[in-house]
Amino acid sequence: MEAKIENKMQTKIYNQKGGEAGKIDLPAKVFAAKWRSDLVHQVVEGMRSNKRAGTADTKDRGEVRGGGKKPWKQKGTGRARHGSTRSPIWVGGGVTHGPLSEKNYKRKISKSMRAQALFSVLSKKLKDGEIIFVDTLSLPNVKTKTAFEVMKNLAKASGLKALGASKKARVLTALIERDEKAEKSFRNLPQLEMVFLKNLNPLDVLNHQYLLIENPEEAVKFLEKRG
Repeated sequence: MEAKIENKMQTKIYNQKGGEAGKIDLPAKVFAAKWRSDLVHQVVEGMRSNKRAGTADTKDRGEVRGGGKKPWKQKGTGRARHGSTRSPIWVGGGVTHGPLSEKNYKRKISKSMRAQALFSVLSKKLKDGEIIFVDTLSLPNVKTKTAFEVMKNLAKASGLKALGASKKARVLTALIERDEKAEKSFRNLPQLEMVFLKNLNPLDVLNHQYLLIENPEEAVKFLEKRG
């Protein structure tokens, strides 16, 4: 796709037929931010850590069943000395330094850090030509075939082949607001995953190769307020 990173930060807006629906001026603080790998890494790892359920729990030698009796006498058997089958070196014994459910994996991520990391990721995506703006994804009725045609048109116009067909979710689509017909139509496409713009985050953006943003004027205003 065409993305001019100049003082005005102007880029194309496409319509559902793949034609040009206009242009939009992008704010530099959102789409021309410096790439901060340290901040992005900190925020992404924090988000991944916060998603952990923390339910993994192992038993040590004092919690497993059995082992109350000494396996064999101390001397005279020619075998190594053992006092309990609950020892970690025995099959079925306790676990040494295993995960415990009492461990807290939660990490604090401030709103400012999250916003700046998102801006850094968005800026890199735009620079690499991996963001496409479309005026609207609203459809007159629920029909996956129509949604597929829209993606094919956008793929042809922008040159991003993954928009058209892929067996993996490589395209993240950010909707400005809930649209039941669009959601039901586009969610059946395997190459596409949908989120609401208010929930857009660095982790989801980085987990997809391309980002599709609808209603760019409102979307850009919303993103600018996050910073």
